[in-house]
Amino acid sequence: MTDHGAMARGLIDENVYMVLGTADARGVPWGSPVFFSPHDYREFYWVSSPDTRHSRNLAERAEISIVIFDSRTVVGTAEAVYVAGTAQQVPDDELGPAAAIYNSRLPEKRHFMAEELVDPGLFRLYRATAIEHSVLIRGGDPEYGKGADSRLVVSL
Repeated sequence: MTDHGAMARGLIDENVYMVLGTADARGVPWGSPVFFSPHDYREFYWVSSPDTRHSRNLAERAEISIVIFDSRTVVGTAEAVYVAGTAQQVPDDELGPAAAIYNSRLPEKRHFMAEELVDPGLFRLYRATAIEHSVLIRGGDPEYGKGADSRLVVSL
């Protein structure tokens, strides 16, 4: 029996880019690949300019989706973890500990100091909080397959 939670944790641990899905106030979707650092598989941090489309979308609508996967796998062997949640810019009074989490995956020469992530700096720190995790189930999966790819909700 496959441990789908372990598979999801492994994908989060082994990959450094996620696709962040946002939508504007009218519901127009937008996907953006971003470098990320996870915390306890429930929080996902990234740095972006507040002027990017996904950052502007978050200012209008907090609901997000995330997909994390290894794009180098052979066709037909893909694994993916999906996250539904909400996101926001990290409040200034939380920047110190949040920046430390984000920086934990970066080489030291690329670290962001909290004071770089506030006005007039070019970048801000964002945090997504997971509401639900699910994993890709391939259509031919011997245990959970349905003929077509689907998702299975997992607990992390």
